[in-house]
Amino acid sequence: MKKPTLAAALLLTFWYAAATEAAGDAESGHKLAQVWCTSCHIVDNSPQGADTAPPFPTIAERHHDRAWIRAWLSSPHPPMPNLNLSRQQIDNVVAYLESLKPGG
Repeated sequence: MKKPTLAAALLLTFWYAAATEAAGDAESGHKLAQVWCTSCHIVDNSPQGADTAPPFPTIAERHHDRAWIRAWLSSPHPPMPNLNLSRQQIDNVVAYLESLKPGG
């Protein structure tokens, strides 16, 4: 039986790190949304936010396709400003939106 090589071990480590990163962190996404999004969106159940854009709980309820949300956040589009979010930040916001869904 062959022993795992160092290259195989490193490959598995990077794969695991990438999979973990892609999952996103809901708490970080919530903090990011509180800083960047409350000028237009109601981010959670708090009264902060304007009435000009859909509240985050509504977005979470309506949009079940994570790929769609990622694409929406990746491309600048009026009236939303170009936030220029990193992939990790987008994954974090998506994770936060997932946490707002019933049973999330």
